[in-house]
Amino acid sequence: MSVESLNAIVARAREGMDHAVASSARVNKTLTRADRVMHQESLRDGPARDAARRERQRLNDGLKRKAMQIGVAIGAISIVTIVVGLLLPTGIGMFGFLAAVGLAIGIAALLAVMPAPERSAAAPAADLPNGEMVQRFDSYIYRSRPALPAPAQAELDAISAALPSLKQTLERVDALDPNAQDARRLMSQHLPGLIDRYAQVPNAYRGEIDGEGISVDERLVEGLAAGRAALSEISEKLARTDVMAFETQGRFIKSRYGEERIDQ
Repeated sequence: MSVESLNAIVARAREGMDHAVASSARVNKTLTRADRVMHQESLRDGPARDAARRERQRLNDGLKRKAMQIGVAIGAISIVTIVVGLLLPTGIGMFGFLAAVGLAIGIAALLAVMPAPERSAAAPAADLPNGEMVQRFDSYIYRSRPALPAPAQAELDAISAALPSLKQTLERVDALDPNAQDARRLMSQHLPGLIDRYAQVPNAYRGEIDGEGISVDERLVEGLAAGRAALSEISEKLARTDVMAFETQGRFIKSRYGEERIDQ
Protein backbone atom coordinates (compact mmCIF):
# COMPACT_ATOMS: atom_id res chain seq x y z
CA MET A 1 0.00 0.00 0.00
CA SER A 2 1.42 3.37 -1.01
CA VAL A 3 2.00 6.33 1.28
CA GLU A 4 -0.72 8.25 -0.56
CA SER A 5 -3.28 5.55 0.23
CA LEU A 6 -2.33 5.53 3.90
CA ASN A 7 -2.65 9.31 4.05
CA ALA A 8 -6.07 9.10 2.44
CA ILE A 9 -7.23 6.48 4.96
CA VAL A 10 -5.92 8.59 7.87
CA ALA A 11 -7.64 11.67 6.47
CA ARG A 12 -10.96 9.82 6.15
CA ALA A 13 -10.56 8.49 9.71
CA ARG A 14 -9.96 12.00 10.98
CA GLU A 15 -13.00 13.24 9.12
CA GLY A 16 -15.07 10.48 10.71
CA MET A 17 -13.80 11.36 14.18
CA ASP A 18 -14.51 15.05 13.62
CA HIS A 19 -18.00 14.19 12.42
CA ALA A 20 -18.60 11.99 15.49
CA VAL A 21 -17.40 14.76 17.82
CA ALA A 22 -19.65 17.29 16.10
CA SER A 23 -22.60 14.91 16.28
CA SER A 24 -21.95 14.31 19.99
CA ALA A 25 -21.85 18.05 20.60
CA ARG A 26 -25.16 18.49 18.77
CA VAL A 27 -26.71 15.68 20.80
CA ASN A 28 -25.51 17.20 24.07
CA LYS A 29 -26.85 20.58 23.02
CA THR A 30 -30.19 19.03 22.13
CA LEU A 31 -30.39 17.19 25.45
CA THR A 32 -29.56 20.38 27.35
CA ARG A 33 -32.27 22.27 25.48
CA ALA A 34 -34.73 19.45 26.13
CA ASP A 35 -33.93 19.49 29.85
CA ARG A 36 -34.51 23.24 29.93
CA VAL A 37 -37.82 22.92 28.13
CA MET A 38 -38.96 20.09 30.38
CA HIS A 39 -38.00 22.14 33.44
CA GLN A 40 -40.04 25.09 32.16
CA GLU A 41 -42.98 22.82 31.41
CA SER A 42 -42.78 21.33 34.90
CA LEU A 43 -43.18 24.82 36.31
CA ARG A 44 -46.31 25.39 34.19
CA ASP A 45 -48.07 22.17 35.14
CA GLY A 46 -48.32 19.72 37.97
CA PRO A 47 -47.12 20.02 41.57
CA ALA A 48 -44.59 22.77 40.77
CA ARG A 49 -47.37 24.95 39.36
CA ASP A 50 -49.52 24.33 42.44
CA ALA A 51 -46.58 25.16 44.72
CA ALA A 52 -45.99 28.42 42.82
CA ARG A 53 -49.68 29.29 43.20
CA ARG A 54 -49.55 28.68 46.95
CA GLU A 55 -46.38 30.77 47.23
CA ARG A 56 -48.06 33.68 45.39
CA GLN A 57 -51.02 33.37 47.72
CA ARG A 58 -48.73 33.54 50.75
CA LEU A 59 -46.99 36.62 49.37
CA ASN A 60 -50.32 38.29 48.64
CA ASP A 61 -51.51 37.57 52.17
CA GLY A 62 -48.32 39.11 53.51
CA LEU A 63 -48.84 42.25 51.43
CA LYS A 64 -52.42 42.52 52.66
CA ARG A 65 -51.31 42.25 56.28
CA LYS A 66 -48.64 44.88 55.72
CA ALA A 67 -51.12 47.25 54.07
CA MET A 68 -53.49 46.74 57.01
CA GLN A 69 -50.68 47.52 59.47
CA ILE A 70 -49.83 50.72 57.59
CA GLY A 71 -53.49 51.73 57.53
CA VAL A 72 -53.89 51.10 61.27
CA ALA A 73 -50.74 53.10 62.06
CA ILE A 74 -51.81 56.08 59.95
CA GLY A 75 -55.32 55.93 61.39
CA ALA A 76 -53.96 55.90 64.98
CA ILE A 77 -51.73 58.91 64.29
CA SER A 78 -54.65 60.77 62.72
CA ILE A 79 -56.90 60.10 65.72
CA VAL A 80 -54.20 61.21 68.17
CA THR A 81 -53.61 64.37 66.13
CA ILE A 82 -57.32 65.23 66.12
CA VAL A 83 -57.69 64.59 69.85
CA VAL A 84 -54.63 66.72 70.68
CA GLY A 85 -55.91 69.46 68.42
CA LEU A 86 -59.28 69.47 70.19
CA LEU A 87 -57.73 69.50 73.66
CA LEU A 88 -55.25 72.30 73.04
CA PRO A 89 -56.79 75.78 73.07
CA THR A 90 -54.70 76.94 70.14
CA GLY A 91 -54.79 73.65 68.24
CA ILE A 92 -51.73 71.87 66.98
CA GLY A 93 -50.84 74.54 64.46
CA MET A 94 -49.11 74.13 61.11
CA PHE A 95 -45.90 72.71 62.60
CA GLY A 96 -47.83 70.16 64.63
CA PHE A 97 -49.76 69.11 61.55
CA LEU A 98 -46.56 68.75 59.51
CA ALA A 99 -44.96 66.77 62.34
CA ALA A 100 -47.95 64.39 62.43
CA VAL A 101 -47.80 63.94 58.65
CA GLY A 102 -44.05 63.30 58.79
CA LEU A 103 -44.50 60.78 61.57
CA ALA A 104 -47.20 58.96 59.61
CA ILE A 105 -45.02 58.85 56.49
CA GLY A 106 -42.03 57.61 58.50
CA ILE A 107 -43.97 54.80 60.16
CA ALA A 108 -45.55 53.79 56.83
CA ALA A 109 -42.11 53.70 55.17
CA LEU A 110 -40.67 51.67 58.05
CA LEU A 111 -43.46 49.10 57.85
CA ALA A 112 -43.14 48.96 54.05
CA VAL A 113 -39.42 48.15 54.05
CA MET A 114 -39.59 45.57 56.84
CA PRO A 115 -39.06 42.11 55.29
CA ALA A 116 -42.00 39.75 55.50
CA PRO A 117 -41.15 36.42 57.17
CA GLU A 118 -42.86 34.53 54.33
CA ARG A 119 -40.25 35.80 51.86
CA SER A 120 -37.39 34.24 53.78
CA ALA A 121 -35.83 31.12 52.27
CA ALA A 122 -34.80 29.83 55.70
CA ALA A 123 -36.17 26.62 57.14
CA PRO A 124 -39.26 26.92 59.36
CA ALA A 125 -38.66 27.58 63.04
CA ALA A 126 -39.20 24.66 65.39
CA ASP A 127 -41.69 26.53 67.61
CA LEU A 128 -44.28 27.37 64.94
CA PRO A 129 -47.84 26.01 65.14
CA ASN A 130 -48.51 22.93 63.03
CA GLY A 131 -50.38 24.64 60.20
CA GLU A 132 -47.96 27.56 59.91
CA MET A 133 -44.99 25.19 59.97
CA VAL A 134 -46.38 23.31 56.96
CA GLN A 135 -46.81 26.60 55.10
CA ARG A 136 -43.27 27.75 55.88
CA PHE A 137 -41.86 24.36 54.87
CA ASP A 138 -43.83 24.51 51.62
CA SER A 139 -42.34 27.94 50.92
CA TYR A 140 -38.86 26.71 51.85
CA ILE A 141 -38.83 23.76 49.44
CA TYR A 142 -40.37 25.91 46.69
CA ARG A 143 -37.53 28.42 46.99
CA SER A 144 -34.89 25.68 47.32
CA ARG A 145 -36.12 23.77 44.26
CA PRO A 146 -34.26 25.65 41.46
CA ALA A 147 -30.83 24.94 42.98
CA LEU A 148 -31.32 21.15 43.04
CA PRO A 149 -30.85 18.58 40.25
CA ALA A 150 -33.88 17.37 38.29
CA PRO A 151 -34.38 14.06 40.20
CA ALA A 152 -34.31 15.94 43.50
CA GLN A 153 -36.78 18.49 42.12
CA ALA A 154 -39.15 15.64 41.31
CA GLU A 155 -38.95 14.45 44.93
CA LEU A 156 -39.63 17.98 46.18
CA ASP A 157 -42.63 18.19 43.86
CA ALA A 158 -44.00 14.95 45.33
CA ILE A 159 -43.50 16.29 48.86
CA SER A 160 -45.12 19.60 47.95
CA ALA A 161 -48.15 17.86 46.43
CA ALA A 162 -48.80 16.04 49.74
CA LEU A 163 -48.44 19.12 51.98
CA PRO A 164 -51.98 20.57 51.61
CA SER A 165 -53.52 17.34 52.91
CA LEU A 166 -50.92 17.11 55.68
CA LYS A 167 -51.62 20.71 56.71
CA GLN A 168 -55.35 20.06 56.91
CA THR A 169 -54.71 17.08 59.19
CA LEU A 170 -51.99 18.60 61.38
CA GLU A 171 -54.02 21.73 62.10
CA ARG A 172 -56.44 19.57 64.10
CA VAL A 173 -53.70 17.67 65.95
CA ASP A 174 -51.91 18.80 69.10
CA ALA A 175 -48.27 19.73 68.57
CA LEU A 176 -47.24 17.20 71.24
CA ASP A 177 -48.83 14.27 69.38
CA PRO A 178 -46.05 11.74 68.54
CA ASN A 179 -46.93 11.67 64.84
CA ALA A 180 -47.09 15.45 64.71
CA GLN A 181 -43.70 15.62 66.45
CA ASP A 182 -42.17 13.35 63.80
CA ALA A 183 -43.62 15.48 61.00
CA ARG A 184 -42.43 18.69 62.65
CA ARG A 185 -38.87 17.34 63.00
CA LEU A 186 -38.82 16.31 59.36
CA MET A 187 -40.03 19.73 58.18
CA SER A 188 -37.99 21.94 60.49
CA GLN A 189 -34.74 19.96 60.94
CA HIS A 190 -34.05 16.81 58.93
CA LEU A 191 -35.13 17.69 55.38
CA PRO A 192 -33.96 21.34 55.50
CA GLY A 193 -30.67 20.15 57.01
CA LEU A 194 -30.21 17.73 54.11
CA ILE A 195 -30.92 20.42 51.51
CA ASP A 196 -28.75 23.04 53.20
CA ARG A 197 -25.80 20.64 53.53
CA TYR A 198 -26.13 19.70 49.87
CA ALA A 199 -25.99 23.39 48.93
CA GLN A 200 -22.64 23.67 50.75
CA VAL A 201 -21.03 20.93 48.63
CA PRO A 202 -19.07 22.45 45.69
CA ASN A 203 -20.48 21.59 42.27
CA ALA A 204 -17.27 19.83 41.25
CA TYR A 205 -17.67 17.27 44.04
CA ARG A 206 -21.36 16.45 43.69
CA GLY A 207 -20.75 13.74 41.11
CA GLU A 208 -18.08 11.91 43.10
CA ILE A 209 -18.84 8.36 44.22
CA ASP A 210 -18.51 7.53 47.93
CA GLY A 211 -17.59 4.23 49.54
CA GLU A 212 -21.10 2.85 48.97
CA GLY A 213 -21.04 3.66 45.26
CA ILE A 214 -23.44 6.62 45.61
CA SER A 215 -22.83 10.18 44.44
CA VAL A 216 -23.78 13.32 46.36
CA ASP A 217 -26.68 13.96 43.99
CA GLU A 218 -27.95 10.41 44.40
CA ARG A 219 -27.61 10.64 48.17
CA LEU A 220 -29.72 13.79 48.12
CA VAL A 221 -32.44 12.07 46.10
CA GLU A 222 -32.42 9.07 48.43
CA GLY A 223 -32.74 11.30 51.50
CA LEU A 224 -35.59 13.29 50.00
CA ALA A 225 -37.37 10.08 48.96
CA ALA A 226 -37.06 8.71 52.50
CA GLY A 227 -38.43 11.96 53.94
CA ARG A 228 -41.31 11.94 51.47
CA ALA A 229 -42.20 8.36 52.42
CA ALA A 230 -42.07 9.23 56.12
CA LEU A 231 -44.34 12.26 55.69
CA SER A 232 -46.77 10.19 53.64
CA GLU A 233 -46.86 7.51 56.32
CA ILE A 234 -47.50 10.09 59.05
CA SER A 235 -50.25 11.73 57.02
CA GLU A 236 -51.89 8.36 56.42
CA LYS A 237 -51.74 7.48 60.14
CA LEU A 238 -53.38 10.76 61.12
CA ALA A 239 -56.01 10.42 58.40
CA ARG A 240 -56.85 6.86 59.48
CA THR A 241 -57.29 8.12 63.04
CA ASP A 242 -59.86 10.62 61.77
CA VAL A 243 -61.59 7.89 59.74
CA MET A 244 -61.78 5.59 62.77
CA ALA A 245 -63.19 8.41 64.91
CA PHE A 246 -65.80 9.09 62.25
CA GLU A 247 -66.76 5.41 62.02
CA THR A 248 -67.07 5.19 65.81
CA GLN A 249 -69.33 8.23 65.89
CA GLY A 250 -71.44 6.80 63.08
CA ARG A 251 -71.86 3.45 64.82
CA PHE A 252 -72.81 5.20 68.05
CA ILE A 253 -75.50 7.28 66.37
CA LYS A 254 -76.82 4.20 64.56
CA SER A 255 -77.01 2.19 67.79
CA ARG A 256 -78.50 5.08 69.77
CA TYR A 257 -80.97 6.40 67.22
CA GLY A 258 -81.35 3.50 64.79
CA GLU A 259 -84.61 2.73 62.97
CA GLU A 260 -85.62 -0.08 65.34
CA ARG A 261 -85.25 2.17 68.39
CA ILE A 262 -87.20 4.98 66.71
CA ASP A 263 -90.03 2.56 65.81
CA GLN A 264 -90.21 1.38 69.37
